[in-house]
Amino acid sequence: MITAGKWVSALLLAVLMQGPVPASAQEVQRPLLAEGKTSVYQRVLTRPGALLHDAAGGAATRTYPTFLPLYVYAEQPGWFQVGPSVSSGPEGWVEAGAVVRWKQNIVAAFTNPAGRKRQILFDSEERLRWLMEHEALREVQDQMLGEIAAGQVPPERGIAAAEPPVFVNIVDQLYLMPILDFVQDLHPLNYEENLLMQVASVPLREAGQGQADPGDFDAGIVFVFDTTQSMEPYIARTQDAVEQVVREMRGTEIGDRVQFGVVAFRDNTAAEPRLQYRTRTLLPLQRRNDQTEVLATIRAATNVASVDSPGFNEDSFAGVEDAIDLTDWEAGGGDPFDARIVILITDAGPKDVRDPNARSDIGAKELQRAAQDEGVAVMTLHLKTSAGGEAQHAYAANAYRELSRFQDDTYYYGIDDGAPEAFEATVKRLVTAITDVIRTARNEQRVLSPEETGPALVNLGLAMQLAYLGRETGAQAPDVIEGWVSEKAVEDPSRLAIEPRLLVTKNEMATMADLLSQLLTLGEQARGAEDAASFFTQVRDVVARMAQNPDRLVNPDSDTLGGALEFLEDLPYESQLMLTTEERWAQSAMNRRQILDGMRQKLVQYRKWLLDPDVWTALYDGAPDGDHVFAMPFDVLP
Repeated sequence: MITAGKWVSALLLAVLMQGPVPASAQEVQRPLLAEGKTSVYQRVLTRPGALLHDAAGGAATRTYPTFLPLYVYAEQPGWFQVGPSVSSGPEGWVEAGAVVRWKQNIVAAFTNPAGRKRQILFDSEERLRWLMEHEALREVQDQMLGEIAAGQVPPERGIAAAEPPVFVNIVDQLYLMPILDFVQDLHPLNYEENLLMQVASVPLREAGQGQADPGDFDAGIVFVFDTTQSMEPYIARTQDAVEQVVREMRGTEIGDRVQFGVVAFRDNTAAEPRLQYRTRTLLPLQRRNDQTEVLATIRAATNVASVDSPGFNEDSFAGVEDAIDLTDWEAGGGDPFDARIVILITDAGPKDVRDPNARSDIGAKELQRAAQDEGVAVMTLHLKTSAGGEAQHAYAANAYRELSRFQDDTYYYGIDDGAPEAFEATVKRLVTAITDVIRTARNEQRVLSPEETGPALVNLGLAMQLAYLGRETGAQAPDVIEGWVSEKAVEDPSRLAIEPRLLVTKNEMATMADLLSQLLTLGEQARGAEDAASFFTQVRDVVARMAQNPDRLVNPDSDTLGGALEFLEDLPYESQLMLTTEERWAQSAMNRRQILDGMRQKLVQYRKWLLDPDVWTALYDGAPDGDHVFAMPFDVLP
């Protein structure tokens, strides 16, 4: 159902294709088409121990890696002719029982289980529904989880596996949990849309045997300060709050486990050179025995800009982006920081991507996703002073709420009227709550009660601990061939349990980035209604020509840009391209701007991923760099 390469290559080549197809490309045997499709090929996934044979019923030549995606080129009773690439043709045969049919190129990823119960995978959709619809759901679920923990699961339960008790970050440690099938339904508890998914799972790496030492758990906190003129009294208040917390921790083991960094931001120096900098790392996050340098740096940050910035909103996203990307959260590769927090403090909203003084085209959603995949939680203290006004406060609050999500909780703190006392109390509560995470990990007494901390911060602390335990113990996804699981937690549909992701290769993402770049160029040239109609016609005509070439996997009969790519039509999400009809494109300049802005923000994120070697994984030994894969979140697809 999904093949990333087909989608991205089709639209890109619709824009870029020039000249005839090389003869070598024409001679390559094509895979079999999926039933009822004109541009979607059949695919399978290898089971553990799958063997490649030189012919159907012939000699085995080698063993395939587990869950390697393969294209199907021919089929005989009990056998498939397969190959790993559309362009290279078949390489041999596998027994039908050694592979699983794969209709989608999507995989499932467990979210951090903080704030919800451990999820159970069942051997059938019916058994999963039975639990979700049980009138004593929570009681039965707890009983099952107890049986799993004790290793005494009655066979009649139909339990195939259980979610790991700790968090396995699919970005740090890729595991393949392909979605073999799914059913779109309503969650029985609140009747909101939900997916029931049939998944298969096996880890790509050997499970670690290490034990985590809770005494090693530590936290890195990076303050991101707005150092424009209006912020002077609040930076001083921050220094007072942090100094009080540090003073209380000084000389304790907890004090040695919390480290700080400081990043400052202002605005575009090209528009106002006297601002001196747009962003600046005033103090890098490092492990220090003495926090005097931290306090001195925060005091020095009170030297705010001497001139006004261009406009009321500031380039806060640039400061947060640098705090996420330039901070050495891995501590030089030796001992990574376990809890990772960025605290943004500002009295202004962020620059919109359309603002000429914004540094980056990245938006709040893309920035939040980048932070979460790094295990970084962003908290925002927004001082709603009288200078902003209600409309500006609402704009800023919406943007910062989107930025300040971590899993299913939000860490946005609006300070009405910019009240200094309320602000200082909030800073102190946040830092103290983070130090309580360390105390809890060490089985020590908390400073704040759970009620004082609040449920969101309690969940965040647990999430950081579970991620730490997952890294330290080498936890893996459950080793199960097939099982059914709910997208949303069975006991609490407000919590996402399974996140569908698109498995893409590095070459495919590079093509996707080129595609968006080309579409943006064309779209920016379409300024009037006539240009808009011409743009859509131009792309559609090229798609029609592409359909005559077997290498260009497109459907020329679609009424939307995305609909030219058949594999998107059955996805459990609505892509922006799928919704872009000629009528909507030509309807108004505002619609076109919204579509182009969305593309631009995603393009920035794609380019960042392409340059980050840590997010890419080889599925098999000797895989070329372009075939390394990444599990891409749906919410940043075009």
